[in-house]
Amino acid sequence: MSVVQRGERVSGCVPPLVSVVTCAYSDGRWDSLVDAVASVQNQNPPPYEVVVVIDHNHELLCRAIRELPEARVVANEEGRGLSGARNTGVRYAAGEIVAFLDDDARAQPGWLQALARAFEDPAVIGAGGVAVPAWASPPPAWIPSEFLWVVGCSYRGLPSTAAEIRNPIGANMAFRRTVLERVGGFTDGIGRVGNTPLGCEETELSIRARAATGGRIVQIPDALVEHRVSEDRARWRYFRRRCWAEGLSKAVVSRSVGSDTALESERTYVMRTLPTGIWRGLADTSRGDRSGVARSGAILMGLTITAAGYLRGLLSPSLEAC
Repeated sequence: MSVVQRGERVSGCVPPLVSVVTCAYSDGRWDSLVDAVASVQNQNPPPYEVVVVIDHNHELLCRAIRELPEARVVANEEGRGLSGARNTGVRYAAGEIVAFLDDDARAQPGWLQALARAFEDPAVIGAGGVAVPAWASPPPAWIPSEFLWVVGCSYRGLPSTAAEIRNPIGANMAFRRTVLERVGGFTDGIGRVGNTPLGCEETELSIRARAATGGRIVQIPDALVEHRVSEDRARWRYFRRRCWAEGLSKAVVSRSVGSDTALESERTYVMRTLPTGIWRGLADTSRGDRSGVARSGAILMGLTITAAGYLRGLLSPSLEAC
């Protein structure tokens, strides 16, 4: 019997082989991790493999090895945090395409097929899907849809149809493995570490990947996942922390790749999407929706806090996102 080598396409196999990487760090999210892995394995067609990376948690590692025999479970071989864990997953992945699914997300039927189909175009180096919130409790009426990125979900302002984008959302994305290897993977010092709500690692990587290859990254609306939103993430305190952290993270990315590309999408978001959202909230209020003015206020406060975090990051050259 022949053995499929790393990254080798099986004759007649279309779409390409896909490895799915899921990273986990907390015992408290075990049930979500099990659901995430099951949702991937239930895809039709299924992935070539599922790689689960445990981020510096020995007890969780042992449990995952014991209770997830259908997945390849490995320990993060780099520094603590999501960037290092993802790099470890890429190192162990054998597929031509490496897809990433958060440990608190559930892939919907057709997710993997939709992502993989995007790579039939040789110019496509990366693809991202849509993450819809799965609220643990009724969603607060004051959270505007323009700020759903705060809870790791797709937000108003992103393309609603297939389109080229700067970067995908981290909870639901895929890249060619050769591209990830060529650019050196995700940058250490950018992205989430444990419960610290930082981000932008996928933004920084995408910018480098596009510059290095001249390839395209596309949005695939049919590639859907549900991203769980715990009760603590639906509170004003988390909203404030996440906006501040986003500003800091964007400053780190700007120093790495330049502000022109780092803020390319944000300019349109700030100049068009947010003003429209403010007026929408006020219009909702005039029609009797009392929470409309709260959503408008949240947009203004979110923008102000994010901008303040960005300025703080620019004024602190030694600051790292982690």
